[in-house]
Amino acid sequence: MRRARAEHAQVSAPFNDPISDSLPVANRDQLKPGRGAAPSSHAHRAVIPAEFILDRSFKIDYPPAAMPRPKEFDREDALDRAMGAFWSKGYAATSVEDLVAQMGIQRGSLYGTFGDKRTLFLTALDRYQRVVARELFEALETPGSGIEAIRRFFRLRVEGSLDRRRPHGCLVTNSMVELSRSDHRAAAKVGDSLAKLEAAFLRALERARAGGELAATQDLRALARFLTSSAQGLSVMAKVVPDRKVLEDVVAVVLAVLVEGAWPRKGRRKRTRKEAI
Repeated sequence: MRRARAEHAQVSAPFNDPISDSLPVANRDQLKPGRGAAPSSHAHRAVIPAEFILDRSFKIDYPPAAMPRPKEFDREDALDRAMGAFWSKGYAATSVEDLVAQMGIQRGSLYGTFGDKRTLFLTALDRYQRVVARELFEALETPGSGIEAIRRFFRLRVEGSLDRRRPHGCLVTNSMVELSRSDHRAAAKVGDSLAKLEAAFLRALERARAGGELAATQDLRALARFLTSSAQGLSVMAKVVPDRKVLEDVVAVVLAVLVEGAWPRKGRRKRTRKEAI
């Protein structure tokens, strides 16, 4: 009698099993031996019904693993690095791997902060206008002589083109040559940049005319477009031939169009190349 009670206690004794404990309460009885079942040496093991094994919704809940925190970084510094990568290699030749390495961030941080490669490129173009081109626009907007403001613009253009800390050429010009036919959104952004430059040249020319530096018969809009085209051509020239004398010769001829047209007097002393720039 005592032996039977002991065997019954062994069969009905509670056991700790992570799988059976995770089942709904209504289903746990299916794992317990029924009354009158023959005792077994494996009675402490739970027998899982086949329907629970085949049911994909059945799972054991484990505590979630700690997610790694994204690396913190300076957004503007990373954007400047991306701008430099596009400026140096161009849009097509710059891979996402290049950007990740240059910016010093993870791929997930790049996509999470800046979007895809194309969106990052367009953002870098805006950054270029705000940071790099700002000095050039400020030179054109300087109060006073309009001709002197234009001369200062081209002088800065030459110095920037010869600065070894910067990539050759101009990011806007490079992008215009590369993407004008293949990416309409990029082409529109570049076109907007050129329109702003043309408008700045026009304002400088209007000041020059008001100050008596230009003849009243000269077409200021045509001159503004000529200067805009000359500035872009100078950037292309600087990328291929980064030689100071070559670039200053180009600038001297460009400015001569304005200066010689302003004072069409005979016998006027010929300006030297250094005076022109």
